[in-house]
Amino acid sequence: MVMWEEYVSDETMGTIAPIIVYWIYAGVNQFLSPSLDKFRLHSLAEERAKNVVPIITVVKGVLLQQLLQILITQLGYFITSYAEETSRPTVQPSVPIQVLQILIAMFIFDTCQYFVHRYMHHNKFLYRHVHSHHHRLVVPYAVGALYNHPVEVISDMLGGAAAFFGSGMTPRTSVWFFCLATVKAVDDHCGLRLPGNLFHLLFKNDGAYHDVHHQVNGVKYNYSQPFFTFWDRVMGTYMPYNVVKRAGGGFEVRMMKKGS
Repeated sequence: MVMWEEYVSDETMGTIAPIIVYWIYAGVNQFLSPSLDKFRLHSLAEERAKNVVPIITVVKGVLLQQLLQILITQLGYFITSYAEETSRPTVQPSVPIQVLQILIAMFIFDTCQYFVHRYMHHNKFLYRHVHSHHHRLVVPYAVGALYNHPVEVISDMLGGAAAFFGSGMTPRTSVWFFCLATVKAVDDHCGLRLPGNLFHLLFKNDGAYHDVHHQVNGVKYNYSQPFFTFWDRVMGTYMPYNVVKRAGGGFEVRMMKKGS
């Protein structure tokens, strides 16, 4: 029994919950960020100077992507609805099995994200016309976590579908997984290094790790997202870094020479 069971289906909740979670978590981070300068990876002045797209354009771009996600997801449900009419009721597995399924989904999703992301950078046409939209934010911030070209919606959703089907999770379990992936993506782009952040304690792939990738000299490294660093280390695209105190307050991510 879950709180939404009497109101909407698990499939519908899996569509709308990540969007709601995105704007709540990103909104809180975005609102607090200017007052948390001592925890920022970049100063506000640097954010304004380096980013080449205004925040209103970013918000519109994210809303467009989320609208496309809803339309594509609902189309998928419509096409497969005939199977649901004849299928047996889904039995929710035990909590340990659900946790295992989520861990498997995390790895599958990371695998898809790594290789698609890397290809987007190495294919000059795709980078110039598609993925470069995301890198207009040289200094990432929370509400820009999902600021992408609309074409990337397809690749992201294919990765999500692979994680869903490959892990064998139920639609109800997927609600928690996709909300987790959404919050993690926002956290990786929020530009804040807050003490006690559970994501920073549990994952080596955090905001500082992804900040390397958004820097001009680090754009060919640290492709892995949003959970693990596994594929960067295996494929030789891991860039080590240090997080140091920034003059005037806050932090700064400094890349190290590989192998040092």
